[in-house]
Amino acid sequence: MKRFFALMLVFLLCAPIVQGEARAEGLRIVTTIFPEYDFARAVAGDLAEIEMLIKPGAESHSYEPTPMDIIAIQKCDVFICVGGENDTWAQKILSGLDTSGMQIVRLMEIVEPCASEHHHADEEGHEDHEEHAHEYDEHVWTSPMNAMAIVSAIAEALSQADPANADAYAANAAAYNAQIAQVDEEIRAIVSGAVRKELVFGDRFPFLYFANEYGLDWESAFPGCSTDAEVSAATVAALIEKVKQMQTPVVFYIELSTHRIADTI
Repeated sequence: MKRFFALMLVFLLCAPIVQGEARAEGLRIVTTIFPEYDFARAVAGDLAEIEMLIKPGAESHSYEPTPMDIIAIQKCDVFICVGGENDTWAQKILSGLDTSGMQIVRLMEIVEPCASEHHHADEEGHEDHEEHAHEYDEHVWTSPMNAMAIVSAIAEALSQADPANADAYAANAAAYNAQIAQVDEEIRAIVSGAVRKELVFGDRFPFLYFANEYGLDWESAFPGCSTDAEVSAATVAALIEKVKQMQTPVVFYIELSTHRIADTI
């Protein structure tokens, strides 16, 4: 909280200068993470300046905003965030701003959120599907159907912020959603003809919406994407046994992770 108030103090000192700037360069969009940035880039084309606060590879679950982040949010016309527990810092910043002239897009308000789950086999090989109460998986964009809904919502927000270019935003969104729909068809064709419909992750599992969309089963070493979770030796042993029994040819891990658990399995 001390850090937050310090950042807000910096913002208040900078605010008079920021508010005095003209917005002659066009629509300003700020996103928290890459999926939002990529969707916004597809919808806006060259009609907006887009800034992403959390760079790829950075840990979004423990991110702390900088004074420049606060200034960027204060200056933007459209702000896009996940809207979950992992970006409560963004909600705190917004609560200290006059957002009456800003369009705010929260991904978890666009689609139906799913409760976080943990699928793994216990030490005796029995299935253990835990549902974490009051915790929602925030990776809503991993379902192509959700992604299309999000793209449409972003187009609507951009149109509200910049009515003069509403037709362009709608056309860009429709074109991008057509590409996503094509990918969705390809995935469904692959799944329908697949011999195996189970994924094994020796890592965290941020693909709940993807798996649910295509009727895939899955096992993971960790629940969701919790950064403070520790995998038990019994869970690793059970996953090793399951891979042997099913003759699973692939154990997945998340890009940029140490993949230590996956290697062990």
